[in-house]
Amino acid sequence: METQSRTDIRPPSSRVPKWLRVLIPAVLVLVWLAAFGGGGAAFGSLSDVSTNDQAQFLPASAEATEALELQEGFREADEIPAIVVIAGDAELDDDQLDAIDELRAELLAVDGVHADDASPVLESDDGRAAQLIVPVDNGDDAERPSETVSQLRGVIESNPIPGTTIAVTGPAGFTADLSAAFSGIDGLLLAVALAAVFVILIVVYRSPLLPVIVLFTSLTALCASVLTVVSLARADVLLLSGQTQGILFILVIGAATDYALLYIARYRETLATHERRWDATRAALRGAWEPIVASGGTVIVGLLILLASELTSNKILGPVAAIGIVFAVLAALTLLPALMLWAGRAAFWPRRVAHVGETEPRSRDTSGVPGASAAEASELPDRGLWAGVGRLVSRRPRTVWVVSALVLGVMSLGLVQLDADGVPSSEFVLGESEARDGQALLGEHFPAGSGTPAVIIGPEDELQEMADVALGTDGVSGVSVLATGSPAGSAPVTADGVEAFGPPGTPAPEPTVMNGNVLLQATLDDASDSLEAEATVSALRDALDEVGTEVLVGGQTAVALDTNAAAIADRTLVIPLVLAAILVILMLLLRSIVAPLILIGSVVLSFAAALGVSALVFEHVFHFPGADPSVPLFGFVFLVALGVDYNIFLMTRVREESLRFGTRPGIVRGLRLTGGVITSAGLVLAASFAALGVLPILFLAQISFIVAFGVLLDTFLVRTLLVPALAYDVGRAIWWPGRLVRDSR
Repeated sequence: METQSRTDIRPPSSRVPKWLRVLIPAVLVLVWLAAFGGGGAAFGSLSDVSTNDQAQFLPASAEATEALELQEGFREADEIPAIVVIAGDAELDDDQLDAIDELRAELLAVDGVHADDASPVLESDDGRAAQLIVPVDNGDDAERPSETVSQLRGVIESNPIPGTTIAVTGPAGFTADLSAAFSGIDGLLLAVALAAVFVILIVVYRSPLLPVIVLFTSLTALCASVLTVVSLARADVLLLSGQTQGILFILVIGAATDYALLYIARYRETLATHERRWDATRAALRGAWEPIVASGGTVIVGLLILLASELTSNKILGPVAAIGIVFAVLAALTLLPALMLWAGRAAFWPRRVAHVGETEPRSRDTSGVPGASAAEASELPDRGLWAGVGRLVSRRPRTVWVVSALVLGVMSLGLVQLDADGVPSSEFVLGESEARDGQALLGEHFPAGSGTPAVIIGPEDELQEMADVALGTDGVSGVSVLATGSPAGSAPVTADGVEAFGPPGTPAPEPTVMNGNVLLQATLDDASDSLEAEATVSALRDALDEVGTEVLVGGQTAVALDTNAAAIADRTLVIPLVLAAILVILMLLLRSIVAPLILIGSVVLSFAAALGVSALVFEHVFHFPGADPSVPLFGFVFLVALGVDYNIFLMTRVREESLRFGTRPGIVRGLRLTGGVITSAGLVLAASFAALGVLPILFLAQISFIVAFGVLLDTFLVRTLLVPALAYDVGRAIWWPGRLVRDSR
């Protein structure tokens, strides 16, 4: 029998010269090492090519975008306002006001401040506070506003004013706080994710070498992704933001590790039936490439559908994350097999992977399936968790899938509490935020929208009518026009016209006119990032449409309003497209219509359950102020694409086993053979996404919880019980209209 085994197994390697069997893996490893080195060096450039400016992610058709483009013509420099607010414990006295004037001079001397455009010291009506609007450079360097704000805060710390609280807020202040929150993304996030994955791999494999090989594969895929993304960002082919960067890290580490685990499970099986490592590698690749490519392709297609989004921040995530998945698949099918070929059975040490070889078929193996070989029988012991799950599914399939579906349905009820209509930008950062504290101080003593007004741009001959409409809109506390010859470059507008400055009889300042347009600024009663301010801007737009369709309303609040509207539109468009695309892929992969419909339905139900539980946790446990409209969209894309991965791993193996043993035995065998590897993969992916929670960013914290919880739900309930039990209950009809529906038992 051993002679027969050698005859069956050795010819494949004998047809490949030994020198080639050495050269191929060596070249693959060297190529990936070069990518590892280049990507490692590119990590330091990520912050240079990424931006967190919300306005850059708006669609070109948005009204705020059009207003921003016209606004550029009214100013000589690209700038963003920082608001310095000084609040006294009591009414500000003369000494404090003098100190504020001195502080102003120090602040205007900071590099990056546009001193000529700064406002004078503006005192509040109650005399207990003052504010200073300091425009800072917002040029090509994405980090410049944050660096300038940091210097401003340093100057304030070095020049304290007794009896006062001073904070830097406004758009520049919030940008600086957001950048600071993302500052640990390169080190902390990656370290936490890798540590979590390493611990899980040690527990699963109890091997010192295998986790190192898997993590090196994943990290190399990430380095190659970073090198590619940075190069494309430098060439202005794509934009990169802090949140996209964080998702890229986690997605590549998690996906590459998942694909690696699937290949390793196959490799371990083939080592039992192939004496030589080269033959085992070839056999493992034959068994693993299709589910890995299909799983990766599903995720890539789902991500690239984001290109149909209006919102640029959604659109850019698609190609960036897809690049990461491409390298994850390539690393799992090239670098990992080369490393495992080198390590062989030693990779699993101290566990022993024995070469069983082929034996004559027995009448019945330990799983109760006729015609199984000794190697196949050794794969399916009668004892253990997955043997018990297989028996449960086969004995009471209908009970199992009905109860599982009901549990998911009950979890989905939490969707009624989901608040995903947007949150103020002041809530983007979790934990401490000087800009948020400063915004609160500003609102106590001034109109909360001071320093970040709504911008109105329209024809010069409609100036007074635009001002009258704005002044008559609830939520607007004052209107000024950009003008020459007036302090701070603007003059208040009343129902009677532009107010004069200086001695009586001085002519009113002339409005600045660009291409026949003038620019007005409407100070809002509410904070510019609040939902109330967005409602005011929406009402202002409706009212000004009566003046003329060429009148545009922009500014920070308009940017947030248009961002939320675009995100909601994207959610409505992208989700059905992703579902349709994944359904087509599954039909092609499984050569069936019924099975893909079952898989898609199970994943959608799982997503609804994950989002429902998340809504309850966000509301009642974490007390989050709400969620961005893109949170459900990103959660859907990741959970559906990645959740289908595990069903692909399961059902491709079920189909393979069904071809040999029949549908129902094949379902039980596929469940038992993939149980350990899919559970391990689910734990790894959940741990990877949970690592996003270490960054104090509301959006990422919510995505972290939704995806991590949803992956665990898919792993332990959907893929383990719901799908196998439903498929078992349906029987061979799941393969309709493929040939398996006729050939299966």
